[in-house]
Amino acid sequence: MKPYDFLIVGSGLFGATFAYLVKQQGKRCLVIDKRSHPGGNIYCEEIESINVHKYGAHIFHTSDKEVWDFVNSIVPFNRYTNCPVAQAPDGKLYNLPFNMNTFYQMWGVKTPGEAYAKLDEQRREAVERMKAEGISEPRNLEEQALTLIGKDIYEQLIKGYTEKQWGRKCSELPAFIIRRLPVRLTFDNNYFNDVYQGIPIGGYNKLIESLLEGVEVKLDTDFFEDRKHWESVADKIVFTGKIDQYYEYKFGKLEYRTVRFETEVLDNPNWQGNAVVNYTASDVPFTRIIEHKHFELFGNAVYDNHKTVISREYSTEWKDGMEPFYPVNDKHNQDIYNKYKDLAKKEENVLFGGRLAEYKYYDMAPIIRQVFDMAENLSIRL
Repeated sequence: MKPYDFLIVGSGLFGATFAYLVKQQGKRCLVIDKRSHPGGNIYCEEIESINVHKYGAHIFHTSDKEVWDFVNSIVPFNRYTNCPVAQAPDGKLYNLPFNMNTFYQMWGVKTPGEAYAKLDEQRREAVERMKAEGISEPRNLEEQALTLIGKDIYEQLIKGYTEKQWGRKCSELPAFIIRRLPVRLTFDNNYFNDVYQGIPIGGYNKLIESLLEGVEVKLDTDFFEDRKHWESVADKIVFTGKIDQYYEYKFGKLEYRTVRFETEVLDNPNWQGNAVVNYTASDVPFTRIIEHKHFELFGNAVYDNHKTVISREYSTEWKDGMEPFYPVNDKHNQDIYNKYKDLAKKEENVLFGGRLAEYKYYDMAPIIRQVFDMAENLSIRL
């Protein structure tokens, strides 16, 4: 008999949630993680009594009531609502996502009818230009954006930011990346359409620590440094790492974009007045600045702490040794991943889950839903 029912490789949200569910069913499980802390990319580092999102901003949002009730049963969530602002190349600040506030700031229009007329005018200009060139369907992100939102907003709020984020010209990026561009003819700055939204009170570490309470966890432990041993300790493995690494890169390495963070403590209680400010100008090297205290402090409560912590985010191409953040889901990489996926389907005692194992960008709530579904397939009930 093996010591554990499940070895869970990775203590991020997927691994921690799975561990919680199987522990509730009396299963023996061990969680290992190569990092020195649990929580994966939602880990927070406390600096000046502020929970700093070490691997970038994470905002929990969902319309899945079962998932929302589940996470709130673990730790209560606050009322944070994501309302980012963008500083454009023209120096002005614009509300995101694109809504009546944005259109008023851009064009001075005050009614939905006026905004629609301006959008329609700019969209038709883009379509007519493409037709004149013999183009019937948008071939790339630039053409797609111009037909969805028009020249002004594309050039001020999309082009520079997107090219910094992906390290490629918009004319070289696939159209599907921006096909679901949100456009609202209401004065609504809430970035998400979901019913529920918030941040765990006390930070994401509270959520992870509660999920892993009573679970055996080994940190600074790399599955691949002693793979034979770790494969022998449990009946089943739940693998949340890079699927190409699991299969020793036999079909080649998958590509990612990554993010470098430049974090700074400031003697200022309220530096930018918002948690997220995007910088869309191409000559500004970072994509956005996060002021972390605004995730958990609201109104004049931000002045209770006379310091603040900001993080500038620099998007760059991933290389070995860097943290992989965003899968590059172009045809080349998708073809490689599909070969690994075919191998994974044949595994009897290894389960793959999460953004690295599935080479897919996930928000947090769908990760938890995916764990629920996996547990149900294993006859493990909530």
